[in-house]
Amino acid sequence: MGSSAKTETNGNASPPSSNQKPHDQAIIESDPSKKRKMGMLPLEVGTQVMCRWRDGKHHPVKVIERRRIYNGGSNDYEYYVHYTEFNRRLDEWTHLDQLDLDSVECAVDEKVEDKVTSLKMTRHQKRKIDETHVEGHEELDAASLREHEEFTKVKNIATIELGKYEIETWYFSPFPPEYNDCVKLFFCEFCLNFMKRKEQLQRHMRKCDLKHPPGDEIYRSGTLSMFEVDGKKNKVYAQNLCYLAKLFLDHKTLYYDVDLFLFYVLCECDDRGCHMVGYFSKEKHSEEAYNLACILTLPPYQRKGYGKFLIAFSYELSKKEGKVGTPERPLSDLGLLSYRGYWTRVLLDILKKHKGNISIKELSDMTAIKAEDILSTLQSLELIQYRKGQHVICADPKVLDRHLKAAGRGGLDVDVSKLIWTPYKDQS
Repeated sequence: MGSSAKTETNGNASPPSSNQKPHDQAIIESDPSKKRKMGMLPLEVGTQVMCRWRDGKHHPVKVIERRRIYNGGSNDYEYYVHYTEFNRRLDEWTHLDQLDLDSVECAVDEKVEDKVTSLKMTRHQKRKIDETHVEGHEELDAASLREHEEFTKVKNIATIELGKYEIETWYFSPFPPEYNDCVKLFFCEFCLNFMKRKEQLQRHMRKCDLKHPPGDEIYRSGTLSMFEVDGKKNKVYAQNLCYLAKLFLDHKTLYYDVDLFLFYVLCECDDRGCHMVGYFSKEKHSEEAYNLACILTLPPYQRKGYGKFLIAFSYELSKKEGKVGTPERPLSDLGLLSYRGYWTRVLLDILKKHKGNISIKELSDMTAIKAEDILSTLQSLELIQYRKGQHVICADPKVLDRHLKAAGRGGLDVDVSKLIWTPYKDQS
């Protein structure tokens, strides 16, 4: 009997009086766009719409994925969106109330579209469509790039706890399948083992003997320490470090074969232990003279000069080895920017102080920077000319000062007198 309050339009029912309209009909009449909006839901993957971000303003997004909210209605979904103005590290799950349905532009069935376009799309075309998705992937063809993005498009871990920090993650990381249902992971900041629950971490910390990364401390200056970790001798730590780093690095692969790498872990030290702030890795034997493979400063420690310190440290190791070095290619746009800043500061400091002529080879010998990197840096600054079959460096002091100012400060200095290290040799 209670259902009789809901008016139905059948052959025997009398139409409602003008002052007794059904509730739903009244809403639709007062808001004519509501019916149209409800007809769009749930939004399709590929839909472009405006979304309210954490700054309170609406920004254009593209729907990457969707998932149904359990215990909700038929149209209750969450949407994983990419902010087209921003790097994909800011991709996130959003609720319907954050989306402005009046701004919906289109819905694209990407799976059908991909089959048609992925094989014939050039890298240049793909880069024009979505530049933020190709950072660090310039060596991939369009089909491989699309496959990588499909696999890593949704962040699987939203936050981690590491030491005293809770950190929002940026990217997907291929943790083992048993962690598929986790939104947050708890890391031991010393051995980097990770757990699903805070209680597990607390139990682990009562037993964990480590107060610093495993391996040799090769540098200490004030409260800063650097530890060299051999991936072969400390395989579990090195693999855990890769899992952790992948949450903040948008690389196409994760190095499971850590045996071939050395990891240089930078720490801030206090009376509780040595707390990791960042690291870089390098191959034990690189035919291409790479002196750095991956580099990361953890988000809580960024903008403090540690990234520049890690780059400088990698070159100090190259000097100790008596070799020139260069970072592994391809470099992301941000990576190139960081290195170009380092190369500019180092080279122009020398040119300012040097009296008389100096060659590219001499600069390379002094800095351990590869000749090609020196040449490209000086060319980008328009400080080099090609005359009579050879490159000539034009070092006007005022021009050098202007470029040095534009390059910004160099960050923390590496005190070479505090570096106690011998180059890696295979243990036979």
